[in-house]
Amino acid sequence: MMSDNSGVTNADLLVRADQWCRDGHGVAIAMVMQTWGSSPRPVGSIMVVRDDMAVEGSVSGGCVEAAVIDAALDSMSSGGGQRLDFGVADARAWEVGLSCGGKIAVLVTPVAATGLPPTALSELAGDIGSRQSATLGFDAQTGVMQDAAQADGGEHSFLSEDERNFILRQVPPRRVLVVGGVHITQFLAPMARQAGYDVTIIDPREVFSTAERFPGSECLTAWPDEAMEGLRPDARTAVVTLTHDPKIDDPGLVEALRSDAFYIGCLGSRRTHAARCERLAEAGFSADDLARLHGPAGLDIGAKTPAEIAVSILAQMIDVERRQPAAS
Repeated sequence: MMSDNSGVTNADLLVRADQWCRDGHGVAIAMVMQTWGSSPRPVGSIMVVRDDMAVEGSVSGGCVEAAVIDAALDSMSSGGGQRLDFGVADARAWEVGLSCGGKIAVLVTPVAATGLPPTALSELAGDIGSRQSATLGFDAQTGVMQDAAQADGGEHSFLSEDERNFILRQVPPRRVLVVGGVHITQFLAPMARQAGYDVTIIDPREVFSTAERFPGSECLTAWPDEAMEGLRPDARTAVVTLTHDPKIDDPGLVEALRSDAFYIGCLGSRRTHAARCERLAEAGFSADDLARLHGPAGLDIGAKTPAEIAVSILAQMIDVERRQPAAS
């Protein structure tokens, strides 16, 4: 049966596939290689299928999943993969949320020596766990893993011009580290997950950093500077401080400014932000450093409620990320 995949990323799916293999299951992976016209899922999207018909992820939003699952089960039995080409007619497109028809090409391969070797999948899962980029190459007709060393750099999956090879890119998942398990965070965390970010809540106050308050998010009861030392914010990480307490927020901002975080947002009024910048300047940060701070955090949409403020912060994060050069 298919599960609810709300907020599940390709990285999550690949790690899950590796765990299924470790548990002794047969597994196959389906990957979107190419799209034409209207398509609900981009190139590189993944669906994983287990031998007992457990399925997670999606390659089409529902319109061709049944055929892909059948092909995945066949690949586990035969040990061979295949390319599948589908067209979605205009009449059917409306049923799956498209404005018009389109086409997709999907590569199905088993996790096996004759497809994606289990050892290669385990190495990929390890890279994901350590937030390392990885590239896999496949024969675009048979699904057999190939050397991808000659693939051009970048972060996007693609089918070669001659359609003989498919390159699957796996870059570190986008994530947001939120300092403060406050009311706004209770809206921001699930919204960010739905938008494809991994979410970690950091708060030294145990009552605020509980799994009950933030289901589905990682919660750390720790001072932000101590937590970020282990988390190591990188160029695919956003940091947001929301406690209004300099004793908690400032240590997180110090570590964020020392990192490559693509977005650093701070809740508070303009007066609060000016005082914040003075403290950080006294700590040795330059005007260029402080220019990286978004304070008050969020786009100016007239937000008043915690939910609206969360929307404005998430929108600003996405705006900053998408309008700067892609981080790999």
